[in-house]
Amino acid sequence: MEDSALDTFVSDVDTRFAPVVMALDRAVSDADSKITAAIKWRQLTYALAGDFHHWICAIAVTKKAVSLRFHFGGLLDDPHNVFRAGSSKFLRSIDFASANDLDPQLVTDYVRRALSRLDYFKANWRKLQGSS
Repeated sequence: MEDSALDTFVSDVDTRFAPVVMALDRAVSDADSKITAAIKWRQLTYALAGDFHHWICAIAVTKKAVSLRFHFGGLLDDPHNVFRAGSSKFLRSIDFASANDLDPQLVTDYVRRALSRLDYFKANWRKLQGSS
C-alpha cells in the first residue's frame, strides 16, 4: 500500500508538530471534497483537483511552528487578523505553535475563501503581480 502525502510528510516532521499537521490537514480537507494533497516545494501542498500550478495552501514546518501558507492570501480578506505577510506580493501564512492554537473551523473558512477567489487569481495573477 502506498503512503499518502500526509503520511509521508508527517514521517519527516518533529513529533511535537505532527498533531498540528494532522489537524490542519483535516481542516483543509473539510473545505472541499475535490482538494488533493501532494508534497511540493518541501511542503504538504493542497490544490483543487490536482492543479498544483495554482495551489491553494500548503503546510510547512519550521523549528518553531507549523505554518499554513496561502498561495494568493494577499487577495483574501483577513477578518480575524491572523495572516502574516510572506516573501511575495501574494503569500500569506497563519502560524501555529501547537494544536491548541488551531481553530479548525477558522482554517476551513479561510480555505473556502481562497477557493472562492481561485478563478479570479488564475485569470488575473499576471496583471496583479505587475501592479503595486
